[in-house]
Amino acid sequence: MIRWFIVFGCALLLAAGLAQAQGAPETSLANGANVANVASAIMAAPAASSAAAASAPLDEPVEIVTTAGRSANARIAPHQPGQSTGIDLRLPQSGKGQGTDTALAVRIVMGLTVLAVLPAIIVCVTAFLRIIIVLSMLRHAIGMPETPPNTVLIGLALFLTLFTMSPVLQELNEHALQPFMQGQLAADAGVERAIRPLREFMVRQTREQDLALMVELSKAKAPQSMDDISNVQLVPAFMLSELRAAFQIGFVIFLPFLLIDLIVSSILMALGMMMMPPTTIALPLKVLMFILVDGWSLILKALVGSFH
Repeated sequence: MIRWFIVFGCALLLAAGLAQAQGAPETSLANGANVANVASAIMAAPAASSAAAASAPLDEPVEIVTTAGRSANARIAPHQPGQSTGIDLRLPQSGKGQGTDTALAVRIVMGLTVLAVLPAIIVCVTAFLRIIIVLSMLRHAIGMPETPPNTVLIGLALFLTLFTMSPVLQELNEHALQPFMQGQLAADAGVERAIRPLREFMVRQTREQDLALMVELSKAKAPQSMDDISNVQLVPAFMLSELRAAFQIGFVIFLPFLLIDLIVSSILMALGMMMMPPTTIALPLKVLMFILVDGWSLILKALVGSFH
């Protein structure tokens, strides 16, 4: 009995499979026809749009529209005026406002260039150069090339530069920056007024020998007054004078620490302790002496007082 039920069930499954196989070709043919219709509609749309674009006049700016997000079964509708269907890219007409745009672009590039070289300008035309060199030489004289760190020395040198050049910065703010911010000065006049106090500061710190050397190297005529000296000649002469002054101060700083090194080395040689590095004993003695004489105060006062 069970066998007959199993045979009957298998026969039913076989009949159902045959019926489905007979109806499948009709369904697949219908689906294939629908897909072919959709594909032909999609392929015909770019050709129609290309023909319309070729026949349209080119007097107006070219308009490029990209359409996205359409479904496969949707019909492609013609573009209606004033209706946004995607990203609109318009090519500007030539000859309108190009001079103004070019001048604005050049000003932006020049402003970015000035901002990029601003740290170098601060080093070249201020007291920062002398101060940072002296502090670096002090660090090497003690025997600690990495202590204090560079960040600490640069920050200290910046604040000392502000203290030293406070009259110059105040004059620059009153006569150049504030009138320019209030719209009373043009950009060119503001730059000229800003350079004037910096030139006076550099002239006071520059030696005549260094200035004469720069004039000779530039192969220019001998200036009759300070106003005849260009900034290209004044800035390197000022830097040479600052380097000379910084090395002079650094030499004076090195002498007491060099004396401690000689004394420690002589004592170790007399005791027969030639294998012990003199730095092991000399470094703590240098730090102790520097603290006892209040070395930081002495050096900072000497640095600020060295500017005219």
